[in-house]
Amino acid sequence: MTELERIAAALERLAPAPLASPDFNFADAFLWHTGPDWLEPVRDVARVDIGLLVGIDRSRETLLVNTRHFAQGLPANNALLWGARGMGKSSLVKAVHAAVRAEGHALKIVELSREDLPSVPRLLHLLRGVGHRFLLFCDDLSFSHDDTHYKSLKAVLDGGIAGRPENVLFYATSNRRHLMPRDMIENERSTAISPSEAVEEKVSLSDRFGLWLGFHPCSQDEFLEMVRGYCVAHGVGVPADRLRAEAVEWSATRGGRSGRVAWQFFCDLAAREGVRLGEA
Repeated sequence: MTELERIAAALERLAPAPLASPDFNFADAFLWHTGPDWLEPVRDVARVDIGLLVGIDRSRETLLVNTRHFAQGLPANNALLWGARGMGKSSLVKAVHAAVRAEGHALKIVELSREDLPSVPRLLHLLRGVGHRFLLFCDDLSFSHDDTHYKSLKAVLDGGIAGRPENVLFYATSNRRHLMPRDMIENERSTAISPSEAVEEKVSLSDRFGLWLGFHPCSQDEFLEMVRGYCVAHGVGVPADRLRAEAVEWSATRGGRSGRVAWQFFCDLAAREGVRLGEA
């Protein structure tokens, strides 16, 4: 064996084995892992029924219709859900997936972390041409001033020279409309040699999402409606005046109202009432 043949054999031993295609019939949801690459099936997804997501009616209907179109093989847009913390952005993505599947569409969802964005071309290669349709979901997406992962995201949204696979759609949630801190954008504007071009590169990232769905802090009435909805769904019976007083006090101690705060109050209430949520 020549020296070159020995080097080639050594490199082949070091190279990772090709990623085996998972059995997509085994589950409807998957987690994407790297090092090594693999898709972990998730049999029981932690999610809220879409009917319990209050105060976001317009965003809910828009995302539901877009997802339904995609599941039917029709044109659909990548979506960015941005805005106030705890207002149900990630819950809506998972609830919409469940609702569309309940309509009889064989739609899968794959969740990946922001840190794994550079590996997405490999994931797209795995999913391309598979006989299923996939939502790629990245929760709490944002980028710092020294983060270059946003360049990988552009490849996810545009697909590069090969294009994004026809059977893949990308949904992301973020607290920031442009995915980057405002002070980062302002710094680019003040320090770059060509400020407009530097800012444009950063801001254009969110422009690649066809849908922008904004989430804003809820009113007190909406907050109380969320709490009442959880009580009805889980069979927690509490007098209306007591429920209102305790819920308002809870939100005041938390310094704000949101779907997350409503759920946290409800969990505390259910525990005090001796209701096990898993048995509701």
